[in-house]
Amino acid sequence: MSATIRHVDVSIGQPPGAPVRSGIPEHGRVPKYYTVKARVAALIEELGEGSPLPAERELAVRYAVSRETLRQALRELLLEGRLRRKGRGTVVAGPRLKQPLSLAGHAEGPRRPGAPAGRALVALERFPCPEALAPELGTRAGEPVWHLERVLLASDERAGLESTYVAVDRAPELDTDFDPGASLHSYLRERRGVGLGEAEERIETVLATPREALLIGTSPALPMLLLHRLSRDSHGRPLERSRTLYRGDRFSFTTRLAGLAG
Repeated sequence: MSATIRHVDVSIGQPPGAPVRSGIPEHGRVPKYYTVKARVAALIEELGEGSPLPAERELAVRYAVSRETLRQALRELLLEGRLRRKGRGTVVAGPRLKQPLSLAGHAEGPRRPGAPAGRALVALERFPCPEALAPELGTRAGEPVWHLERVLLASDERAGLESTYVAVDRAPELDTDFDPGASLHSYLRERRGVGLGEAEERIETVLATPREALLIGTSPALPMLLLHRLSRDSHGRPLERSRTLYRGDRFSFTTRLAGLAG
């Protein structure tokens, strides 16, 4: 199938990498909500991070549209992470958090330029290892394992929810000499002499459960990025199993790809 070659005038102010025709369909008829969305997006750039957005009534009058048309535009900007709810109002969101797809990036947690990262403890539980989990942790069914659940933080923002499973014999004093706000990998390396060697990851899009949404402080209808990770130590032995939910409106994942030889 051959493509039609067109000569298109590209806007000088277009962001790098943006589609040449942006959201304009081939027939040229742009939905009214999309026009409003573009105008609100321009307003967001003028206001800057943390600034409150004018009330819906004011914006609807300013752009001469119905409240429902305006709300559709605002819903998309919220899902894209350009806006965020704060109390009963809406404010301009900051840039997306960057999470490197690397062992070091996973240990450090979510990053945003100039913002400290951290974790808040939800629960640290000890229970007999289920049969299905045992091979992933290099232990036997029924042997004790830890479940460490923490909310991921970036500055004052709740950014995700992390659940980690590790065999108790790998970290027998996890409940007494581990700082829940620190990196588990750093603790294992420095206090237990267990270095991280490699990991397998799988990423998918899911919706949070009501409990997860409450802990993260978001809507259950918001798409989330779910990262599954199986880690091995520097000797190739199974080390941990983690399940981490990241807010789909606030995260971007980064990695570096190298060319293949030959």
